Amino acid sequence: MSATKFLAGFIVGGVVGAVAGILLAPKSGEETRAMLAEGAKDALDRADETVKKIQSKADDVVSDMQKKGEEIKEKLQDLINKQKETAEA
Repeated sequence: MSATKFLAGFIVGGVVGAVAGILLAPKSGEETRAMLAEGAKDALDRADETVKKIQSKADDVVSDMQKKGEEIKEKLQDLINKQKETAEA
């Protein structure tokens, strides 16, 4: 069994256990719904924050790649110009 499958199973098991615990808890329906709504809101907030972090890192990587591409382009242009000068001489 791969580590990815194990981790996915572990997470799914944790979620199922948490849901079962919430549904079987001795609380009123109103309290349970409020708790579920708060948990969902927290999960959405964390997911939103994670997406923003990933997007920021991706933007940084794209920016770095563009800079490196420009550097490579300049070096190639210099090499081409040197070859032309050598050929003309």
